Amino acid sequence: MIFGLTGGIATGKSTVAEMLQRRGAVIVDADKVARQVVEPGEEGLKRIASVFGDEVISREGTLDRPALGRIIFHDEKARRKLNDLLHPLIMDKMRRDTEKVRQTEPHAVIIWDVPLLIEEKMTDLVDEVILVYVPQRVQLARLQARDHLDSDEAAARLAAQLPIDEKKSGPIM
Repeated sequence: MIFGLTGGIATGKSTVAEMLQRRGAVIVDADKVARQVVEPGEEGLKRIASVFGDEVISREGTLDRPALGRIIFHDEKARRKLNDLLHPLIMDKMRRDTEKVRQTEPHAVIIWDVPLLIEEKMTDLVDEVILVYVPQRVQLARLQARDHLDSDEAAARLAAQLPIDEKKSGPIM
């Protein structure tokens, strides 16, 4: 069985994933996979550089995440383009990782930790959805503290995601 674990930024999703992992679940983390597909020499980094330019690549040849963030969290079209570039690579690796788990641990409970599971209409890829949420004021405060953001930058990042209340009230599956 595959569960989809999702929630907005800074809602405690990683804490829930750790709790489930301690109880024996195998976590396939989309954020970790996303970091892997943009490492130097990987296809994802090449795609990003070709679309967003060298200003999002550090001198060391790694992705300059803050520079990219300044672009995509203020431009919906740029964010959508980034998702279009990377999501196929991320999904392919997640499927391969899941298949490896199924081969070695056929009865494992697998958790797909995917922040944009609902927004990207991926709920049909999992058997059940676990939604983690907190009140928006708590989410904003946690995001500012965690990522050292001012209130405007944190609000822009929250605005880039589907509001938690919509995730909670809407049909998920």
